[in-house]
Amino acid sequence: MTATAHAVLGTVIAAKIGNPVLAVPIAITSHFLADVFPHWDTATHHREKSKKRFLIESLFDVAISFILSYILIFVLFPQTNLNYAFFIIVVSQLPDWITAPYVFFKIKIQPFVGIHKLQKAFNTRLDKPWGIITQVLLLILVVVLAKVF
Repeated sequence: MTATAHAVLGTVIAAKIGNPVLAVPIAITSHFLADVFPHWDTATHHREKSKKRFLIESLFDVAISFILSYILIFVLFPQTNLNYAFFIIVVSQLPDWITAPYVFFKIKIQPFVGIHKLQKAFNTRLDKPWGIITQVLLLILVVVLAKVF
């Protein structure tokens, strides 16, 4: 999934679960479970992209992830503490942050390589447009359910 999708999930987790002892493992687990759903992300076809393009697309995705998350907090979940939300958002993206040194810079040490291999076992990619559509629909469903319940 995109960093944006993981951030939206982290936002909902932060908004609904105020106890970090519960929220942290749920946020990490949500990362792997979300990656099971067929999706597009910046790593889809990354071998066909230049390293610079792949990095710029990924950084743009991260920027959008925080902007969208803060919009969701202000509009839909205003009772959520921003610092706590930021923490849970980062935790929900954490497997990607841990693997970034390996993926972008080929630093082949643990835990970068090990987490990358674990993520690949869960990752189900789907090209555009359907890979984006599945993410958007899943996130809309999660946000709506979070508001309703």
